[in-house]
Amino acid sequence: QLQASGGGSVQAGGSLRLSCAISGRTFNSYTVGWFRQGPEKEREFVAAIRWSSMITYYADSVKGRFTISRGDARNTAYLQMNSLKPEDAAVYYCSAGSRLITSNIRREAGYDYWGQGTQVTVSS
Repeated sequence: QLQASGGGSVQAGGSLRLSCAISGRTFNSYTVGWFRQGPEKEREFVAAIRWSSMITYYADSVKGRFTISRGDARNTAYLQMNSLKPEDAAVYYCSAGSRLITSNIRREAGYDYWGQGTQVTVSS
């Protein structure tokens, strides 16, 4: 139901846009999030968007560089990543949940559905 794509290899300072195709249900009451897991690191929150209101949330480490958005057709979420740094290299996952509030929106446990990851490599 969630299909992530758009990963690849870029040099530091470059950009990538990840996509998360959503199918199988109506997500109007959901929050869609992006998480990432680097080598030998725990999975961490990157960004989230309330699907109906389009209110967005970001990890401090990506604020000002990454932008999460919703496609006009409401069946795709995007993560535009600019000014990429080597420390952004990770497998990126998209996720969705219906029970998220501000206090848990950055936590994996709040998300019910997960897509497969897409690899982002950033060379210095």
